[in-house]
Amino acid sequence: MRVFGLIGFPLSHSFSKKYFTDKFEREGIRDCRYELFPLEDIQALPGLVEKEPELCGLNVTIPYKQQVIPFLDQMDEEVKQMGACNCIRLIHGKLHGHNTDVIGFEISLRKKWHSSHDTALVLGTGGAAKAVHFVLTKMGIPFREVSRTRSPGVLDYASLTPDIIHSTRLIINTTPLGMYPDVGGLPEIPYDALGPQHFLFDLVYNPEKTGFLEAGERRGATIANGSEMLSLQAEESWKIWNEKR
Repeated sequence: MRVFGLIGFPLSHSFSKKYFTDKFEREGIRDCRYELFPLEDIQALPGLVEKEPELCGLNVTIPYKQQVIPFLDQMDEEVKQMGACNCIRLIHGKLHGHNTDVIGFEISLRKKWHSSHDTALVLGTGGAAKAVHFVLTKMGIPFREVSRTRSPGVLDYASLTPDIIHSTRLIINTTPLGMYPDVGGLPEIPYDALGPQHFLFDLVYNPEKTGFLEAGERRGATIANGSEMLSLQAEESWKIWNEKR
């Protein structure tokens, strides 16, 4: 039996186990199982690997996409550039780091993206934001980061004027605000400045429509959630875990 799983904390929001369990059943894959491994501290990762000798691959979610880097024995070029990892393949006990958020986000974004969405705001500065930065840079879309605390090159939410929102047509939420079970949360931006020219993308996929997306939709904006990105990155993870060595 090959074991795969997800590390992060908490994991109550995650659809990953259901996604892979359904996939294994649908495709007749009987020698694999997928488990949730909630780790209160990333320092528990080596103990998990030791305790689960059949472990072959892990997905990594909030808040460990950056914190997991020091535990990797090898990493691909994208992980080296971004400093964020969401997929680990275990080979003879060695942890090989990858980032499948990149391909998932890019394919999903391009489905509804238009050339008029020519500048972006990225809400949040965590590990998921690193993959978003990578894709926006690849697509030639200038962006600014937004965090709760202002720092050099990073705006805080209080700095987001209606003019900034009006003129920045792509807004991407990489924070967990609005994610189940705390569905009432949403980023504090001037929503009244949104309009049909905007594209709001939320990496959150549970619930299907966050308060952030609902606010954009009410004002005519194009919206997308993270569900397709989840599926795409999951399938890319599966491909990585099964590559011939």
